[in-house]
Order: sequence, then C-alpha cells, then structure tokens
Amino acid sequence: MRNYQICTNCVMDTSDSAIVFDEKGICDHCKNYYDNTLPSWHTDERGMHELTIMVDKIKKEGEGKDFDCIIGMSGGIDSSFLVYIAKEQLGLRPLVFHVDAGWNSQIAVNNIERIVDKLGLDLYTHVIDWEEMKDLQLSFFKSGVPHIDTPQDHAFFATMYNFASKYNVKYILTGANYSTECVRNPVEWMYYQSDSIQLKDIHKKFGTKPLKQYPITKILWHKIYLPYIKGIKVIRPLNNVPYIKQEAMKLLKEKFGWQPYPQKHFESRFTKFYESYWLPKKFGYDVRRVQYSSLILTNQMTREEAIEKLKHPPYDDETIHQDFEFIANKLGITNEELASYFNAPNKTYKDYASQESIYKVGAKMLKWLGIERAGKR
Repeated sequence: MRNYQICTNCVMDTSDSAIVFDEKGICDHCKNYYDNTLPSWHTDERGMHELTIMVDKIKKEGEGKDFDCIIGMSGGIDSSFLVYIAKEQLGLRPLVFHVDAGWNSQIAVNNIERIVDKLGLDLYTHVIDWEEMKDLQLSFFKSGVPHIDTPQDHAFFATMYNFASKYNVKYILTGANYSTECVRNPVEWMYYQSDSIQLKDIHKKFGTKPLKQYPITKILWHKIYLPYIKGIKVIRPLNNVPYIKQEAMKLLKEKFGWQPYPQKHFESRFTKFYESYWLPKKFGYDVRRVQYSSLILTNQMTREEAIEKLKHPPYDDETIHQDFEFIANKLGITNEELASYFNAPNKTYKDYASQESIYKVGAKMLKWLGIERAGKR
C-alpha cells in the first residue's frame, strides 16, 4: 500500500496504482502529454493541411462508390461531431455505421437519427445477437474483473473491421481524439478490449452458450493485416481540427437538436451503470478522473472545477437502485445474483489468459514510430 497522492497539475491519483510523480508532484500522465502528445499535435494550418491530403485520397478512391468511408457512431459527442465535420466541412460521403449491442439509451437513438436525417446520410445498423451478448457479459461479471464493458466494446470495433474487410472499405473514421482523451484509462482499470484471448478465456470459464454470431477480432489481424496488407486505414480527423467539447455540443444542439449526456460514454445504459457505479464502488476506479484530467490538460476545465465535481458521486443516488434492477432484469438474473457478483472477490486481467506481452511491444513500437502518443501503460 502506498500513501494517497493526487497530481498537482491534473486530478489523477494513486487509485491508478502505476502512477508516478515527479519532485513537483506532477504525474506521468501529464508528463506524457507535455513531452509526447502536445509537441506533435497540430490543429492549426499544419493539421488541416495533413487532413486535406488524406481527405483528397479518400474522395479519389471513393469515386463511383455509394460512400467513400465509414464512421462508427454511438450518438455520443465525439462521433456525432465527427459525422458533422466529415459531411459538412470535409465534403466526404460517409456511411454512418452503428452497432446495437442491446444497451442504447433513447437519447442516443434520437441523436443518431436526427444527425443522420438532417445530413441526408445513410445509416447501417448491425444488431449483435442478444443471447450471446448477454451470456458473454454475464461471464465477465462472474469473472470478477473490472473491465466488464469489454464484450460491448469488442463487438463495436470487431463488427466495423469485419464490414470494412468484407466490402473492401479503405477508410474508417473514428471519433478518438486527444482533446478529450489525451489521458487514457490505466490498463488495470480497463484492460485492452480487443484482446480476443482474454475474452475467450473468460467466456470458456464462465459462459454457457457458444459464441457463433458474436464478432471477434484478433490484434494481429486488425493491427497488421488490415492496415498493411489490405490497406484499410483508421483516420482520426478530430486530431487535426480545433475540437472544444462545449463548443461542439452547442453546435450540435443548435443544428440538430442533439441532446447531451450527464457524462462521457453514457449513451449506453450499460456503460453508464458500469462507469458511474460498478467501477468506482467495487474497485475504486473513477473514470471521471481520466476524463477531467484530459480536459484540464487541454484547457477546457480547471483543476478546481474537477476537484469540486469529484466530491459528488458519479451516479444518481435517487435512481441507482432502478438502474441496478434494470441491468439485472435485462441480463435475466435477480438483483440478488447481480449483488453477489458485486460482493465477490475482485480479480484483474492478470488472473486470466491474455496477450498483454503483444500489446506492450506494439505500444512501444507505435510510440517509437510516432503513430500513437497517448496510451495505456
């Protein structure tokens, strides 16, 4: 056990057991941002020039096709703003791609429909087999690991990669960005969702149904084969343009009637329950520290504002019991069974088979090549 400490610059603290502080009390998350991310992150003319070159390639390769790229859309702020930017400012013809894992909030559904309809875009929705999804999510609850959102996240990008590979779509645009995500969740909080070895191991130990329809991707397939053999590229346009969260929300509200969420990622009712209640109450991991620290570093929130917000629980005391019951009912179990998983001993990703060594080597290579400047550690 180590003495409690909080960064003097952001709000990351020793709930991240791997955090390191310098003599001024500034954490390594901040150091990585200032040393690696900020110097090479350009949202001015340089960033726009890079993006323009890429957009020209996308348009040229998309000539004569129904669409020139695909954009994964959840209804959250990042993906919603990206769809607007792609169509209205960059002149692209994206196919809006949505994966329904069974947990969409009504607000998310409304947000997606409003933006797609008003921009005149086509929406492709892939629905994950619910019985398999439910069984896999219950497996993760039973496993005792903190990253119980893995089945949903894995399905999202596996489905999109499979679609791009099957139909030879060369460009996938994603809302991932440095502006609101320059600090990443520690790996002990949220282990790599794309690790198919761990996903299969947990399901093998705790699952009851075979995964016949559930989409599974493998790291070497989507990190090596797709980009370097098939030429499918993942583009992050929000890193090349000015992206201020509150300004983007204001624009989307005015143009589309877009509705905000209480917290980042709350477009999914499962993720809302997981990030606001399960993680902080069972494991002591409050993802708001990561989210607020990103906004502090990018000058969108003061440290004082973040500290004040963190004084209050991330979940609503009045409705958490309803949310708990909703999750249990949706998964086909009793409140008592869900509570038993909550009270069971905590486990980590290290308790199950994984490809952690491959991820560590890959992360070092991506940083060395300058491809990725923010990441888990």
